Amino acid sequence: MLGSPQAFNSYVAECQADLAGRRAGKWTISVGISECSVAKGAQRTLASIERELTRLNVPYIVREVGCGGWCWAEPFVEVQGPDGPPILYGSISHERAIILAQSIAAGETLEDWSIGVRAGAAYRDIPPLDDHPYFGPQHRLLFEQCGIIEPDSIQDYVAAGGYTALVKAITSMTPEEVIEEVKTSNIRGRGGAGFPMGIKWDGGRASQSWPKYVVVNAHEGEPNVYKDRRLIESNPHQLLEGIMIACYTIGAKAGINYIGGEHVMAVKRFKKAVDDAYALGLLGDNVLGTGHSLHVRTRLGSGAYIAGEEMALIESLEGKQAMPRTKPPFPTVIGFMNRPTVLNNAETLSNVPHIVNKGGAWYAGIGTEGSTGTKLVTMQGPTLRSGLVEVEMGMPLDHLINHLYGGMAEGKKFLGLQTGGVSAGPLTEDMLGDYLVDFDSMKPVGGMLGSGGFVLFDHSVCPVALAYYLTEFSRYESCGKCSPCRLGCPALVEILGRIMNGQGRAGDIELIERHSDHMIRLSLCGLGKAAPAPVLGFLKMYRGVFEQHINDNICACGTCPIDSVAALQPNRRAATTIPLAHRPLSEPVPAGNGDD
Repeated sequence: MLGSPQAFNSYVAECQADLAGRRAGKWTISVGISECSVAKGAQRTLASIERELTRLNVPYIVREVGCGGWCWAEPFVEVQGPDGPPILYGSISHERAIILAQSIAAGETLEDWSIGVRAGAAYRDIPPLDDHPYFGPQHRLLFEQCGIIEPDSIQDYVAAGGYTALVKAITSMTPEEVIEEVKTSNIRGRGGAGFPMGIKWDGGRASQSWPKYVVVNAHEGEPNVYKDRRLIESNPHQLLEGIMIACYTIGAKAGINYIGGEHVMAVKRFKKAVDDAYALGLLGDNVLGTGHSLHVRTRLGSGAYIAGEEMALIESLEGKQAMPRTKPPFPTVIGFMNRPTVLNNAETLSNVPHIVNKGGAWYAGIGTEGSTGTKLVTMQGPTLRSGLVEVEMGMPLDHLINHLYGGMAEGKKFLGLQTGGVSAGPLTEDMLGDYLVDFDSMKPVGGMLGSGGFVLFDHSVCPVALAYYLTEFSRYESCGKCSPCRLGCPALVEILGRIMNGQGRAGDIELIERHSDHMIRLSLCGLGKAAPAPVLGFLKMYRGVFEQHINDNICACGTCPIDSVAALQPNRRAATTIPLAHRPLSEPVPAGNGDD
């Protein structure tokens, strides 16, 4: 157990030397093991490589690393020879793994299966990763070590510079100095609301009531967002270090990480990180002999989306049903167990070690003035590549889609981009170049960055049906505490359901808008206020589609239940394309197959 900062510095050198010693003269094989890769057979890939290299008598070490974000290339394997650079290979099934192992034994490379060389220039015929359209535009800060270090190894994290920010904070910075750096960085919350973290920490520090708590929102209950669980699966110590610095800064002795119970691997790896930190003496009483006590616990959520709202999360932590409390008072005054509580998203807190190590001004120099730093973004839909990327704030959305994600998959035609998870409206193709990955630019048109989850949809998806799905999700996840949300969500679902089924009525659109206005103005928490946002956004961008359903009983996509009535109405006018809101309804509809 480390008893002083000097002992920690010696341990860093020991970890770095041990890591170099274990790899000396051997092939280093790193296989990504995460929930996404396991679903695609990564464990069989790892076993096949080990078995074949052993049979061929090749000196090697095999490492289980985390998710690197490139879901499109799972299972991935990184190979580094005793004298060569690390080469990343993608889509290595267990059958391919045997061939890869044989190429390692022969000292050969498989250019056709390679993605790129991780460090330095090209190697043989394999280009560097920086030249790849998926990797080159990224600014990997939080994900810099993801897919490289072993998540279950505290030695790997320390060797890569981990916990130096904690030691710096508790030995050479006052809590006020840490807060000042956080304020200078102008980092805003990554959970969706975008509230400045420095202001929140200042409030927590100023509260004169003890004990205080730091709570992490790693619940992640949205259907199209998976950034936090991948971050924890791949680098749990980074988040843990952020929690520990936050505790020191606001004067709390305890931190709690609230993780969705369904994120099994993230929970397992974070708990091990906590246990290893206790064993090393980085958690506990009198940390590194400084007199500071830091303790961290893990608590599991049960999948309720409403638990992402900070007061509902606190209620859940206290063993109650997840329902929001009226604010004020805010959690920094009365939070968990009626004590001052600072609550931040997992991605937000993971930035803290970097801010402490490199300074708030350095961090503020990344991104834009109002949206500093980087952002983890997930994209789902028919794109050429899928996965999680980390980009500098301010990247245009069209660049994000067409370069990093490779644009539309073959045979697919872009129709819209759903922003803000389930809490905002969509954007159409001609708008993408005008809006950015940031907190503010999309708001005037009903879009939102939210927690960074985007869904791209093509002409096979009916905007009415997608609006119905998003509203139905909010109805199901509503806690029911306040009447505007409890009654408003089912009302919107009922109206949208009728429109989908060919039973729309004149005035339904106005009825949706009126219901939505009541919910936005009168709901108690953010869920109720944001629940109507998707349908209002779809009405704004695709109003002609809704009117076509209501007035003509036509679904241009052919996917709504309204289509089942078509066989009974042989003379019904056929739909030819999806009308957008900005196309006047009096304009002639061009002929085509719906994809023009």
